[in-house]
Amino acid sequence: MRGRAHGLRRSRWAMLLLVLMPVAWAATPITLRFSDAAPGNTLPAGWKAYAMSRHRPAAPMAIVRDGAHGVFHIDADHAAGAIAHTLDLPAATTLGWRWKVDHSVAAADLARKKGDDFAARVYVFFDVPPSSLSWLQRMKLKLARRALGHAMPTAALCYVWDNRHPIGTIAPSPFSPLMHTVVLQSGNARAGAWQVQSRDLAADYLAAFGRPAPRITGIALAADTDNTGGHVQAWFGDVTLAPAAAE
Repeated sequence: MRGRAHGLRRSRWAMLLLVLMPVAWAATPITLRFSDAAPGNTLPAGWKAYAMSRHRPAAPMAIVRDGAHGVFHIDADHAAGAIAHTLDLPAATTLGWRWKVDHSVAAADLARKKGDDFAARVYVFFDVPPSSLSWLQRMKLKLARRALGHAMPTAALCYVWDNRHPIGTIAPSPFSPLMHTVVLQSGNARAGAWQVQSRDLAADYLAAFGRPAPRITGIALAADTDNTGGHVQAWFGDVTLAPAAAE
């Protein structure tokens, strides 16, 4: 009996740990670092190149030095460049990062496919069930996956450094209603200087899509001039993800 009771106590502790582990993990902030990476074309663990265009070669991308620290750099000359990192996080997450551009994309227009270029972007991918999408939306995602060589998110927010729209503008992408653009910086007044951003992802998703956010499946960092031409440079510092503050 004593052995059986001891076994039951161990089982209860095991079950309790299984319950607590996801909570403890979710409460631990995550930092995706570039700052301690060596300069060059090798990306830190977890980051992979993410194709954005099937018509033009990817923009050169590398870890470079900014003072004493490493940062991620994209040199987009009539091209698009992006890297992505897979995640599995609850919607109640705060995303933080810093970014810098040399200038905005003068000919950009976030309402038109031919104008859909930004000096810097940060995508956040969300886990919307494909079964909830229309047949046409599922087919477009399937075709995009074939063309670009990677899975496409079923929903995304795209934080951008725009050229002219007011900060806080939220608009659907001209390519897909499954992605909404959020303007965080605009114009050239702050170009050339690091800007720090922090976003409540669940709140932004609700504002953009009008419904609660699902789980977060990944992020991407990008810059592009493949639709409008021109040449921009973008730099990104470390990315942090932390539980959103309870209201």
